[in-house]
Amino acid sequence: MRRVIRRERTAARPGSGDPGRSTPFRHLLLRVLVLLLALALWQAAAQARGSVYFPPPGRIAQRAYELWFSGPLRRGFLTEAAVGDVLPSLGRMAAGFGIAAVAGIGAGVAVGRSRRAYALCNPVLQFARAVPPPALVPVFVVVLDFGTPMQIASIAFSAVWPVLVNTAEGARGTDPLRLDVTAVLRLNPVERLRFLILPSALPRIFAGLRLSLSLSLILMVFSELLPGTANGIGYTLTDAQSRSDLLTVWAALLL
Repeated sequence: MRRVIRRERTAARPGSGDPGRSTPFRHLLLRVLVLLLALALWQAAAQARGSVYFPPPGRIAQRAYELWFSGPLRRGFLTEAAVGDVLPSLGRMAAGFGIAAVAGIGAGVAVGRSRRAYALCNPVLQFARAVPPPALVPVFVVVLDFGTPMQIASIAFSAVWPVLVNTAEGARGTDPLRLDVTAVLRLNPVERLRFLILPSALPRIFAGLRLSLSLSLILMVFSELLPGTANGIGYTLTDAQSRSDLLTVWAALLL
């Protein structure tokens, strides 16, 4: 009995915590080390090869600093090129992602809480989610012509499906027993949505938002590669490619 008590006291000491607590830090450290190793190998291979088409990461970082991050302190070290190209791209992506998030969460909750709506809409949602996002850009070009409205609409339409599908699945998976409890407590539909349905669906909602953010970034760059764009990261990429400025091309790709 004394040995058991001593073991319990030893396990409960402040310095003897669960070794699994340091696992996230170890994973982060491992990722950083892998990234540094990849950059070192890239640097060594580029210097050994000496090809203009495969510049070392040091020169790419220097070009990115000169183009976008060597501005005055009052502008947060952003240059005119960063203000004129990077910020508009981020604004379009944020607008499209915001529209997709609001529309996807609202429609997803409505579809997920109605069995009939879910049965009718689920095949359409699964089909729309499987369509490659860049394939829909020509449709928006025909409807809205080239320009910022077309770019925001294509981003929003392509990014809405992961949020909508995941939100519908999360709302549909709400515990029936908890729904019965809310009925006993006589919560109105708004309170039921606020205190039960949305918190239960949050993990699926955030999973959909993460995927939608990636799609928004892809569509942002792709829509800026088309004619009629006067600024943006995609425009910088195509302009540098037309001038055979490979360092700027690599810098825009890695940005």
